[in-house]
Amino acid sequence: MARRVHRPREDAEFDFILGMSGVPVLAYFTGTWPRAIEPCRAMDLVVGGIADEYASRLTAVRTDITRCPAATERYGITEAPSYVLLKEGEAVAHGTGPMTTAEVREFLDGHL
Repeated sequence: MARRVHRPREDAEFDFILGMSGVPVLAYFTGTWPRAIEPCRAMDLVVGGIADEYASRLTAVRTDITRCPAATERYGITEAPSYVLLKEGEAVAHGTGPMTTAEVREFLDGHL
């Protein structure tokens, strides 16, 4: 995964990253249960590439659902992978399931 993708280990770290970001945040929620592992791993490459491509306009945060339960609940995440685009801490777009790079670009470009 790209170096530009943050990986918070707990909710406090997730909130710190949100607070320090001067640009919108793409929170990408992942899961570790068997049915979620492969789709989430596939999305690691897509999100990593997007993080590099949008580096000046976006902060990407790979968020493990089990490590950040408060963030997961706050944004209504019920499946993995899921995506929330945040502007100043407020959710402006939601998405779920595996996406291609083009689909993630479309998801972001409509809101950035």
